[in-house]
Amino acid sequence: MRKTLINQTTETATPSDLNYLDLEQLAQVEISSENQEYPIESALVDGSEAGWRAACSGEQTIRLIFDQPQTIKQIALLYDEQEQSRTQEFVLLWRMDNEDLFREILRQQYHFSPPHSAQETENYSVDLKQLKALELRIIPDISGGEARAKLTRLRLSAL
Repeated sequence: MRKTLINQTTETATPSDLNYLDLEQLAQVEISSENQEYPIESALVDGSEAGWRAACSGEQTIRLIFDQPQTIKQIALLYDEQEQSRTQEFVLLWRMDNEDLFREILRQQYHFSPPHSAQETENYSVDLKQLKALELRIIPDISGGEARAKLTRLRLSAL
């Protein structure tokens, strides 16, 4: 597996040291689908571990659009899959203020094989200035199966 961190900073904070942004107050969220029992808020705000789930199979998009441009230094993602083996791919993209095009931050695949490898935790150091929108695209099963996308947690920090 090839993995590259874009705009990696020399000093990195551990996830427990970070002061995550209040996404509920700072951004609007657009989603391609949502299971009513697992709303997107469950993945974006503190206090819930249920996470978000898509209402249908296939590629899904979660897009955060900020009211004011932000500087982001850390992106933390957590995925849980306790039910089925599958290989998931996700892509993180960002758009600067006053731009129309999204730029790719990274693309990664992970194979879930419950119960032994049922969780994927990712913490990325980035340097995204004037960020207006962040987009996460999830292909829950690259083999084209009927899996539904899940996201347990998405957190962003300016530190």
